[in-house]
Amino acid sequence: MNSDSSTVELGLAAGASAPAHKAGRLRGSVLIKTGGLSVSKRQLLTAVSSIAVLIVFLAAWQWLPGWFGTPEFVLPKFTTTVSEAVHMWNTGNFMEHFWITAMEVIVGFALGSLMGVFVGVVLGLSPMAESVLSPYILALQIAPKVAFAPLFVMWLGYTVYPKILVAILIVFFPIMINVLSAIRTVDPDMVNLVRTLNASRWQIFRLVEFPSSLPALFSGLRIGATLAVVGVTVGELVGGNLGLGFLLVDAEGQGNTAGVFVSIVGLTIIGIVAYAAVVWAERRCLHYIPRATVTTI
Repeated sequence: MNSDSSTVELGLAAGASAPAHKAGRLRGSVLIKTGGLSVSKRQLLTAVSSIAVLIVFLAAWQWLPGWFGTPEFVLPKFTTTVSEAVHMWNTGNFMEHFWITAMEVIVGFALGSLMGVFVGVVLGLSPMAESVLSPYILALQIAPKVAFAPLFVMWLGYTVYPKILVAILIVFFPIMINVLSAIRTVDPDMVNLVRTLNASRWQIFRLVEFPSSLPALFSGLRIGATLAVVGVTVGELVGGNLGLGFLLVDAEGQGNTAGVFVSIVGLTIIGIVAYAAVVWAERRCLHYIPRATVTTI
């Protein structure tokens, strides 16, 4: 690293160390007790309340259809759905379809996120590029993604690629918009500060612009993690012979409502895991931000 780079980084570290130290002490004093409850007690209360809501929901699912005389083929009981899940696990290669859908979600989410970050940074740093490309990106976003799925199937066949492409299209836009907005709203005083330290254009981006865009980026990633499941499901519904979307269509064709619910629960689990992974990464990368300003949903 050259002397200019060292000067820039040491200068920024010196300016940020004191506030960070104060923030750490503030977090230690505020988060230990809030509203008369310790953090551990609040977390325990939250967990118990969430479990209670789940129990009430499952109880309503089990008994309310019978009380209202709803037929099993319209809304099966919870125990019926569990029995169907066990049957699909043992005889229907459920886990094979589950992992195929999970792989498609991971790949589609990763590629869509990378494209969104790249295009968002490019457009944020170049107003001319934004003016030229924005109408076409907007048109691509406005076009219904469901309409692209049959086209991708015609081009690429009944493979995993159409599902991944639909996921990429859905994930791309929210991440690109969040990164673009964050790059455009970077504090100009911070940029001028590193310029006075003879920072290069790359150092300005690495030390100021990109770190400033991380909170907005992770907000977009949260949205993209759930939309990736939607995109893959759409692709599997339109033209798939593998995956949970295919199982859903197959169960619907047989009038197996419990099988449809099992497929939906499987897709939900994949979405929850993807969202939780983004939240975990956000907390690891943005640990320096006071917890009071970090959302958990």
